[in-house]
Amino acid sequence: MFYWIKTNKLIKWLFFNQIWSIPNTQNNIYLTFDDGPTPEITPWVLDILKQENIIATFFCIGKNIEENPEIFQRIIDEGHSAGNHSYNHINGWKTNKKSYLNNIEFCDNVIKKKTLDTQGIKLFRPPFGKITYTQSKALRNKGYKIIMWDVLTADFDPTISPEKCLENATKKIETGSIIVFHDSKKASKNLQYTLPKAIALYKENGFNFEPL
Repeated sequence: MFYWIKTNKLIKWLFFNQIWSIPNTQNNIYLTFDDGPTPEITPWVLDILKQENIIATFFCIGKNIEENPEIFQRIIDEGHSAGNHSYNHINGWKTNKKSYLNNIEFCDNVIKKKTLDTQGIKLFRPPFGKITYTQSKALRNKGYKIIMWDVLTADFDPTISPEKCLENATKKIETGSIIVFHDSKKASKNLQYTLPKAIALYKENGFNFEPL
């Protein structure tokens, strides 16, 4: 399984139309959670965030929203941002543009229905980080901001230890970092170990938390 933890500056430069980090002077960082809502772990994540007084961004799968509407409603009610992560975690590299856009629009309609379209900004994160140039351009033309990441915790990888996951989540954080966690059943073991400890370290280093 290939992935990078810290996004290289060259990647950010080459794919400048996608958002990898948000430079700022307030020492803000951005916690994001992919693949929910799921009953196994999302409520726990929300409990931790509420306890720590943190507002984050959840990139939700449309199908999971439909299956767990009460958890999604809690995400909205507690002030978090909700982004589009496709309807059923579709891989852009294996999908033609029309089908890809339809899948994302389907998810967008689910989000609008549940939020009464109060969010305004359309945020999209491609599943697996895989999106073609033409897909990206079409989505940006539709008003989407394509959110990638500066730091990937790799909590989804069952072959890494929770300790390694914590190292991934904290070692190369800087002001403006967009950090990816996953509120999925597969990631739950690593996430439950990592998230509270990572938040404590972020706070010790003077970082503030903002939603996208």
